[in-house]
Amino acid sequence: VQLQASGGGLVQPGGSLRLSCAASGGIFKVEQMGWYRQAPGKEREMVATISSGGRVSIADSVKGRFAISIQTAENTMYLQMNSLKSEDTAVYYCNALVTTMARLREPFWGQGTLVTVSS
Repeated sequence: VQLQASGGGLVQPGGSLRLSCAASGGIFKVEQMGWYRQAPGKEREMVATISSGGRVSIADSVKGRFAISIQTAENTMYLQMNSLKSEDTAVYYCNALVTTMARLREPFWGQGTLVTVSS
């Protein structure tokens, strides 16, 4: 299973970015997908997760500013980030809990994509 993340970049405070993450290869079913981030000198933290059924969990620090969505048929997840703040600067990682073709349920991580919020 491979996760391909994209959409990071440099944005000014108050700006917006949209991250995407596509899962492919050996997938029977994507059970849940999520975004995590790690800022310099800090531990990785959950930003938002969404189940295949649409159940959402969002960190308090981004609630009201970020929105997560999933295109189940394409195994693709999006994170719309609005009203970005400097403290949102981090490497963002996508994660997927997948039932593989071997019927094993396993977590997978994509490569990180850097989001820098700065004027």
